Amino acid sequence: MHTLPIFAHFRQTAIAALAVLLGVFVFYTSFNGPFESLLQRAIFVMMITALAVLMHPLFEGSRLRPLGIVIDAAIVGVVTVSGTYIIANYETIMNDLPWANGWDMVMGFGTLACVLELARRSSNWVFPLIVIAAVTYAFFGYLIPGQFGHRGFDAGYLTEIIFLSDRGLWGMLVNVASTTLAAFVLFGAILLHTGAGETFFDLSARLGGSRPGGAAKIATFASGFFGAINGSTVANVATTGNFTIPLMKRLKYPPAYAGAVEAIASTGGQLAPPIMGTAAFVMAELVGVNYWSIALAGVVPALLFYLGIYSTVHVIARRQGFRPVTSEDLPDWRGAMTFARLAPIVAALLGLGFGVLNGNSVELTACYGMIAMLVAVLVARISSGEDPRAVIGIIIRALEAGGKGVVIVGILLVGAQVFVAMINLTGFGVAVTAAVLSIGQGQIWLIAGLMAIVCLIAGMGLPTSAAYVMVAAVFAPALIQQGIDPLVVHMFVLYYAALSVITPPVCLGVFVAATIAQAPWMKVAGETLRLGATAYALPMLFLAYPGMLGGGEVGDILRAILSGGVFALGVAHLLGGARLPWGGLSRLLWVVPIGLALMPPWPATAAAAVVFAVLVVFSRKALGAAENIEMQTA
Repeated sequence: MHTLPIFAHFRQTAIAALAVLLGVFVFYTSFNGPFESLLQRAIFVMMITALAVLMHPLFEGSRLRPLGIVIDAAIVGVVTVSGTYIIANYETIMNDLPWANGWDMVMGFGTLACVLELARRSSNWVFPLIVIAAVTYAFFGYLIPGQFGHRGFDAGYLTEIIFLSDRGLWGMLVNVASTTLAAFVLFGAILLHTGAGETFFDLSARLGGSRPGGAAKIATFASGFFGAINGSTVANVATTGNFTIPLMKRLKYPPAYAGAVEAIASTGGQLAPPIMGTAAFVMAELVGVNYWSIALAGVVPALLFYLGIYSTVHVIARRQGFRPVTSEDLPDWRGAMTFARLAPIVAALLGLGFGVLNGNSVELTACYGMIAMLVAVLVARISSGEDPRAVIGIIIRALEAGGKGVVIVGILLVGAQVFVAMINLTGFGVAVTAAVLSIGQGQIWLIAGLMAIVCLIAGMGLPTSAAYVMVAAVFAPALIQQGIDPLVVHMFVLYYAALSVITPPVCLGVFVAATIAQAPWMKVAGETLRLGATAYALPMLFLAYPGMLGGGEVGDILRAILSGGVFALGVAHLLGGARLPWGGLSRLLWVVPIGLALMPPWPATAAAAVVFAVLVVFSRKALGAAENIEMQTA
């Protein structure tokens, strides 16, 4: 009778031990540098596979669980044998490019099947089916007529690409996952476990809680802080949403609106520097630039993203009369700003800054941030009289959380690398580019519109990193061939891939928010689209104003910032329903500064700012008059 609980306890212990071991591996290779490429990647894949099997057991809670145990053991065995084979023969693989034999084919396609099964368990069926379709296309492309056909490849050659090279299961994206990405996942885990989570929430409450619509503003700030660390919209909604959504509902916010605020704010976190979620690390590799260039390019768009949300929330709060959070419900500034609370955060930033200024690799820079945090929390806790053993417990829990955090994205990137390899091998991306350019006839905005739609559709049901890789591999060249900077194009794809998580009908972030808010998901989705209107338009502004991503002269950057700011504020006032004193239809006047902000010349930008400022003055007068009437009526 006690066999099942004992087994469950053993599994949880094994998960914790293996996650800590993976965290130690990440920390060690971040500090000392990674092993030889195939060694690093094979070890990483073996570890995340074993951990994924333990975290997502097959047929758990079912009478078929004994069969599930056999299959789980087989998955671990297949991947371990394959990884060990690669480690033992990595010099031959890299130097001699060996021919694939029958045993290689079994190991190669067996390992791929195991990875896709684990991707299915941790995500859903969509991603594995896409990868399977890509491999099938590589086999049977010779049966397809026209520009999308190709000569086809046999099992031996595909095994050499997928298994016996650094282009498939052990490819570039796996390298990113096992080094840079894993280092920052561990960095974020340590940051949260040293108390940053509570501090971020308290700071968010103090920054936004005392203003009209304070609870929604707390959600906006807190979700941005947390999302920048964990890099997952769904995880962000599930964590911060459990605090912010009930708070908004207690203050009489409509449930659908409360869920929408959390959903859109959580989405922006993975687009906010300095961490920017997991996809940004992949982008740095695909574009061929330093990660910090990506982070720097993301600063202005992230600010505009949250400016749009905050302003829309503010306008709605003033119009609807949403109250601030009472002072009794707000944390004390002194409690949030103590040395013990702030020391790890400040130390983390100083560690990152040292690594950047010293010109170190991204993963070593993250390692300096981790070391600085651990030293700071050790000093802060001991100086306050805590037992040093408590700090050791923090370190162990952080390593465990970091190890667990890298599993899902690591598994997905292994599969995504195989997809990219098949796209490059078959020339499918080139064929799609030619087709898109033929349809677009050189019209950049038409091509961009097609890409945006494809990004939103392709990303539905997929984590952002997987959606970004797939769309970037197939469609990004179409815009790059029009002379647009690759960084601009890839940032364009990244934004729409991130937004796909909250775009109906398959909007996982909205589903989670709606569940917490206990509201119909379609209503939550509608409110999310209204609050996120600026976010959906931002990628198009990248094409019109490359200066928004830091490109061009200083004047180009300033114009992009001003135009983007007026656009975001104008959309917020339009969709938030900001009053104007000339009747209901006069609200359409907000379209004027929005339209002017989209015009490239400086005079149009200046006119947009002036018109917007004038409308704001009249809007405040109209709001004041309406509030006086309400007070007199009351």
